[in-house]
Amino acid sequence: MIAIQKLRAWWSHRQALDGRLDGSSAADVLAETGWARCVGGVAPYLTLFSRAGISRENADDAVRNLEIHELPAARGCTYVVPAADFALALKAGENFRANEMKVANKLGVTGKEIDRLCDAVLKALDQDALDPEEIRAATGKASRSLGEEGKKKGISTTLPLALGKLQAAGDIRRVPVNGRLDQQRYKYAAWKPNPTAQFKLSEQEVQTEIARRFFHWIGPASIAEFQVFSGLSGKAAKAAIEPLINTTGLETIGEDRLIPAGQRDAFESFSAPKQADYRLVASIDGISLLHRDVETVVDAADLARFGKTVEDSPGHRIFDRGRWVGSWEYDPETESIAWVAFIAKNRELEKAVARMEQFVREQLGDARSFSLDSPKSRAARIQALRAAK
Repeated sequence: MIAIQKLRAWWSHRQALDGRLDGSSAADVLAETGWARCVGGVAPYLTLFSRAGISRENADDAVRNLEIHELPAARGCTYVVPAADFALALKAGENFRANEMKVANKLGVTGKEIDRLCDAVLKALDQDALDPEEIRAATGKASRSLGEEGKKKGISTTLPLALGKLQAAGDIRRVPVNGRLDQQRYKYAAWKPNPTAQFKLSEQEVQTEIARRFFHWIGPASIAEFQVFSGLSGKAAKAAIEPLINTTGLETIGEDRLIPAGQRDAFESFSAPKQADYRLVASIDGISLLHRDVETVVDAADLARFGKTVEDSPGHRIFDRGRWVGSWEYDPETESIAWVAFIAKNRELEKAVARMEQFVREQLGDARSFSLDSPKSRAARIQALRAAK
């Protein structure tokens, strides 16, 4: 058995929540610690700031310069990924669009119809980036409404189907209207050259490369944890990992975990730091998102005290050497962070809160967890956090 304190501290180290990547570029942070999940909230910004002190302005510059980009990737979910992984991320998410088309087929939409619409969209984007309404106007009758039944199924017109297909194929990309990652207003632009044009890996090889990255980001980890991240079946997840084990890319450690062979010696000699290192991160930060079992990051005493309030908390989190030790939300009305700690408060913890509070107040303006999050929707959580002090 591997001591949980050592595992947590090592995961925190691998995730660079110990300052080891201070001053690194946004692309290097994402390559080293993992793609940043993006759901229209501030998670990508918090990921980069908590690991390397990267400002919002520098993160936005990296997006504008295509050093990093938000793409449909693992499980078909959106992640901000580094340029070196654009093609891999797109290929990893490619097959997860099938369910949407199955629903569309039941509404009378054919593949040929979407292909014709895709051609019309590409023609419309030949000269300049356009928002969805501008694309709809430019493509005319090539797109159509799917009526009330379509609305019930979450597909009101055929245009999103074409845009999704073209984006997943790397033919077009979404461009944030105001250059920021924490909102969901986009224009679409033709992507030339298509980042997947020279990509040669097979579907099986793509999944193996995803596995290679996953275990580099957060190993030691289990096959089950990789399966959740990748969205693969149990059989497919094992098949993806097998080439790495057979070539000594991964080694077994502990009861059921795997670690990159090149990291094993460092892990064996690693000791959890004695000094606390508090980091405020997003609710969907990699330190917890890549390990879905809450018991790996929360002490049993905290679970007993807070129960599902801890496990299902929608708020942002505070970590110390890989242990979840508190939760927080930003209150725009008072321009301050409301927070609660599961440990005794201390000066270093308060300094960490103040540092994040300044970052959010001066650079972000708010800290939405997801696109529909708002000060009003989180008012009860803010009140509960303040009352729990």
